[in-house]
Amino acid sequence: MAAETIHDPRMPTRLRAAVFCPTPFVTVTVEDVSGSPDIHIHAGGQGIWVGRMLRELGVSPVLCLPCGGETGRLLGPLLEAESLAVRTVQSAGQTAAYVHDRRGGERHVIATTDPAPLGRHEADELYTATLEAAARADVCVICGPATEGVLPEGTYRRLPADVHALGTPTVADLSGDALRDALGGGLDVLKVSHEELVDDGWAPDESVTALRAGMDRLHGAGAESVVVSRAHEPALALLEGRLVSVHGPVMQRVDHRGAGDSMTAGLAAGVARGLGWADALRLGAAAGALNVTRHGVATGGRSAIDALAERVEVSPVEAGAP
Repeated sequence: MAAETIHDPRMPTRLRAAVFCPTPFVTVTVEDVSGSPDIHIHAGGQGIWVGRMLRELGVSPVLCLPCGGETGRLLGPLLEAESLAVRTVQSAGQTAAYVHDRRGGERHVIATTDPAPLGRHEADELYTATLEAAARADVCVICGPATEGVLPEGTYRRLPADVHALGTPTVADLSGDALRDALGGGLDVLKVSHEELVDDGWAPDESVTALRAGMDRLHGAGAESVVVSRAHEPALALLEGRLVSVHGPVMQRVDHRGAGDSMTAGLAAGVARGLGWADALRLGAAAGALNVTRHGVATGGRSAIDALAERVEVSPVEAGAP
């Protein structure tokens, strides 16, 4: 059965997010401190990174995730240490994990274990836990699987439709088959990278014209609003039929990992707060920009993000832009 830990009492209870996190990880990262190894062990994976940034932005997340095996026994205490609320579903398979070495400045993968497929009863429990959390939330963030085959077919088509039936808005960060399925259920906000847009066949290349055409296709397929991150280039957003660009400060990169998840969390926090689209985009861009300046994935203080958001410009993209 799913169980929930107590959420951080410092967080306002009036703002809450349900986060569908089907493939959590236990992460081990080796850094260098004055020539000696410095080992960091954390909970990770897309949903957890999104949840961590949501909390920084004043929205209390409820992470809905499976947990099993030796690594799973580590995951709970790691999340509890961060005061993150969790709805855990016990699984027979072992929670995924990875070991990365950053002593040379760049990440080198030492070892990775893939997430185990969830059994029918486990998947049902995870689905139910997510619906329960979404019914009590101001926004539901739907994150994708790290690998294919973790969830039963049709999960991503049903979940956004059922969350909509509860009256809770959805923000999704998806690609591949999970994205195609979720579009059938309808999404309020879809965040996707330009590489994923091209790789999945929605756009033929990375030009603004091609990306706009791909965003139009995604909108026609079921995404009400579409936000495309573009690494160091300004993000693009299709909102109510208008294409806008999001120009944020370009920061010196320490680690790019988690920038997109931070942006997703910023967008979701904007939805939960009831911000207008321009302010939600500024918040998302600022959260992503600050993340790359830090060693921790999806970290950064709210006051710093709010300050950066004041430097983000949202402007219309003229027709025929290259």
